[in-house]
Amino acid sequence: MQDRHEVARLIDVLALPSGARVLDCPCGQGRHAHLLAEAGFDVDGLDYSEDLLEVARRRGTGKQLRYTQGDMRRLPARWSGRFDAVVNLFTSFGFFDDPNDDLTVLEEFARVLKPGGMLVWHGGARDGVMAKFLSRDWWSSADGTVFGQERRFDPLSGFLDITSTWRGPKGHGERSHRIRLYTASELAHRLRDVGLVVEAAYDAWSAKPLTRRSSEMMLVARKDH
Repeated sequence: MQDRHEVARLIDVLALPSGARVLDCPCGQGRHAHLLAEAGFDVDGLDYSEDLLEVARRRGTGKQLRYTQGDMRRLPARWSGRFDAVVNLFTSFGFFDDPNDDLTVLEEFARVLKPGGMLVWHGGARDGVMAKFLSRDWWSSADGTVFGQERRFDPLSGFLDITSTWRGPKGHGERSHRIRLYTASELAHRLRDVGLVVEAAYDAWSAKPLTRRSSEMMLVARKDH
């Protein structure tokens, strides 16, 4: 249900006609790509993980839905100027060690967009995350599993390191990941550098405008040439 709500919001934001070409990158398990194709768009999904792509393909493929394994820093050359829209969702950005790789990703998004094409970027908003920052917290799920997180933020690199642990009736484990957080203004400048102009900024998936306390942001940018 949540996936359909998010895709409905994307469709509203993009305001594209049926049959428009959309790239979901990275697409993960295809949750959004599948529904965008179902809504009538011509969709490509790209992800680095073959395991996730296998899950995506099991959801279904067809004439209007294709999946490609690849690195979003090097999108297929044949895709230049192909898409009416690119969507980059759920903190699928900022995990490369070198910040120049983030810029390369944005350059690739700009390259594969048609003139006037749109990028919808959704992820963490550094200002809001820091305003509510907790170095440690924990919670319990309905089945009694206890989850805990420890977080460390480096203000110089912008990296947020998160270690998650869980223990419950189904077992226990630990997982760590890191992501570079950007402010809206910093990301807007980087987008401008690659020819993408931010036209709107929202508080996560809502229609409310982005504020300094928004933990997530959705930026809508257009290719200006």
